[in-house]
Amino acid sequence: MSKGDHGDFGSMSMLDLFRLEAESHCATLNDHLLTLEQHPGAAEILEALMRASHSIKGAARIVNLEPAVRVAHAMEDLFVAAQQQKVVLGQPSIDLLLQGVDFLAGIAGVEESELPAWLAAKEEETAALVLRLTSLASQQEPVPAPVMPSREPAGAEVEPEKGAACDTVSAAEPEVPAEPPAPAPEPAESAEGKTEPEGPPAAAAPCRNSERALRVSAEGMNRLMGLAGEIQVESRWLPSFAEKMLLHKQRLDELLRLFDNTREGAGHSPAADAGDGSWTQFRARLEGEIAAVAGYLAEVDNRSRRTTDISHRLYREVIANRMRPFADGIGCFPRMVRDVARELGKEVQFEIVGQETMVDREILDKIEAPLNHLLRNALDHGVERPEEREAAGKSRKAKIRLEARHKAGMLNILLTDDGCGVDYDKLRNAIVAQKMVPPEMARSLNETELLDFLFLPNFTTKKSVSKLSGRGVGLDVVHSVMQEVRGVVRASSQTGQGTSFELQLPLTLSVLRVLLVEICNELYALPLVAIDHVVQIPEEQIRVVEGRQYFTFAEKRIGLVSARQLLEKEGEPETGGEPVVIMLSDRFNQYGLIVDRFIGIRDLVVQALDKRLKKIQNISAAAILEDGSPVLIADVEDMVRSMDNLISDNRIKGIGRWADQMNARTAKQVLVVDDSITVREVERKMLSAQGYLVDVAVDGIDAWNALQAEEYDLVVTDIDMPRMNGLELVRQLKADPRLRRLPVIIVSYKDREEDRLLGLEAGADYYLTKGSFHDQGLIRAVEELIGGPDV
Repeated sequence: MSKGDHGDFGSMSMLDLFRLEAESHCATLNDHLLTLEQHPGAAEILEALMRASHSIKGAARIVNLEPAVRVAHAMEDLFVAAQQQKVVLGQPSIDLLLQGVDFLAGIAGVEESELPAWLAAKEEETAALVLRLTSLASQQEPVPAPVMPSREPAGAEVEPEKGAACDTVSAAEPEVPAEPPAPAPEPAESAEGKTEPEGPPAAAAPCRNSERALRVSAEGMNRLMGLAGEIQVESRWLPSFAEKMLLHKQRLDELLRLFDNTREGAGHSPAADAGDGSWTQFRARLEGEIAAVAGYLAEVDNRSRRTTDISHRLYREVIANRMRPFADGIGCFPRMVRDVARELGKEVQFEIVGQETMVDREILDKIEAPLNHLLRNALDHGVERPEEREAAGKSRKAKIRLEARHKAGMLNILLTDDGCGVDYDKLRNAIVAQKMVPPEMARSLNETELLDFLFLPNFTTKKSVSKLSGRGVGLDVVHSVMQEVRGVVRASSQTGQGTSFELQLPLTLSVLRVLLVEICNELYALPLVAIDHVVQIPEEQIRVVEGRQYFTFAEKRIGLVSARQLLEKEGEPETGGEPVVIMLSDRFNQYGLIVDRFIGIRDLVVQALDKRLKKIQNISAAAILEDGSPVLIADVEDMVRSMDNLISDNRIKGIGRWADQMNARTAKQVLVVDDSITVREVERKMLSAQGYLVDVAVDGIDAWNALQAEEYDLVVTDIDMPRMNGLELVRQLKADPRLRRLPVIIVSYKDREEDRLLGLEAGADYYLTKGSFHDQGLIRAVEELIGGPDV
């Protein structure tokens, strides 16, 4: 049955039931075998292993899967022999038992129509596996290993750990236990004539959760989650309605007082009104209305409390059913760590903390691959070989720790190792060798900035490609998935002491914890996980250098951008002298976003935007507040890129006392349009060196958008560009009444006369070849068209 199917157990076939049971028991076998490797001979673990294999055998017999019966029975006999201390299970025998677990798990993962062919293909391997298991259990000489897919590299030999007990006991030298064996349990005769330990029937073996289970599709759970969130939002409307009714009652009370004052002012008294019932009747009717409103208010208030409580409980219950223990998503990791460590010739102690931490099932599914990459990275790059660790004064066995916990309303996952850590000099050299930054810039990068390069696509410090690393995709996958689930990943390392990776994620993807802010009388939500700091800074701490405003935080200059400019809102925020700043960052930059004011922290049910809107710049989703008003959720990464573009292009609008100084034009502005970053930078630097203010665009569409938002004195453009080429851009400019008089220079590699004529016919004022960079022809053309840089 696929994950998308749903229904109770009564609608499932016998083979589906076997698969469910086999998955559960194989997980138990896998976990306990790894534990047994660390604690050989542990009685309670052997008991659990025996019962799990016994249960699988019984279930396989019911569905007539004879190969599974034989493998499970051979494993069970070996566990019984270990319980009776006839054999000690060491590392090689546990390898063999894990092969048996893989075979049983493989049956559970094959479609019913493909199962006969799969079993037939495995028949020879299965027979060899059963023979080896049987020989171990009967204390015979070991049978040669079956030809099965090995987890070891070619040519590698499996040797038992130093001090580990041997798997088999030869007839010549029987192994004597250190202590007298405990009395074995009295065996009971089975229907097969073999002795079976007493215990509960195989079919009655409990699952991890003894409660009755129900399979529900992920889509159905998502819809239920959305409805529960909407109900919770709707229930918040009742308190606001109760407040309106209370206000209505207060107005009626004021009306009653006004009535009494008016009557007294007219010379009427209660005694004088006895004969004339109109005043008394009117007052009685008014008092009745007030009493009725008070009753309705009490009823609404009572209903409001009950509805709010029920909706909150429903929401929490749906959340709880959507959550799974962290252990459910990492069950394969101990086995993977063990196998990879042995393949690399390393000794590793793997520790998991917080297995019961509850995680949204969607997040748990998505982070399995990133955690897998991080673990393999720790095994391959992080921890050293035993002899290297001993030479460094460490224990032979490295430690890798995976911890999950809830912290400040978020899910924190921390992966640490005590390996060699990051060699920052080697990392810096790799960055330069792969031409990511110039050598002089690489020398100025601090440790945090260097570690950020590890998450870039196609970046690796390995010089050769292996099965585990060298392709530069691992940590890039980690970063991509963290973006997808609105989380962040941070790395830290101490050379010679180890490395740690911290993943910070929302508890659920359906509910987002945000900071509400006001921008130009509109509310926006910024995910808390993406916010570095929230500060208010005195205006006198803001500095301006070369048209860029910044403040200093933790000895670092933080560029400032107004949210009003970023979102294209009009006017300046009223900050009262202390701008309200939210510090945002990506892997390369950190900026301060100036908002009007903070509203507070909220938990919002995320609503996806209509697909017809496509991608809206700086916005990722929407939500509904408790009063029913909509709020847009910011795309923080998009915002950081937009701020970087504004600052890089020197288009920042000043705030406060810097507004007039920064917003006043002091030089003529030129727009350079070219899809080649090299050409753009050469032209920009040439013109900037002359004193012009220069902005850049990557193609005709980008240039057209810039021309709608900003006034320029000149456009310098290439011809061959994506989306809109230079000739199309010039024709569009000359057809626009506002821009038709704007001078245009075409700079192109095309130097044929017909190309020059096409450019001039389109409306260009000059046509230059890119060789003009060397003879100052571009500067002379600019000066001829618009004069010097000063306004």
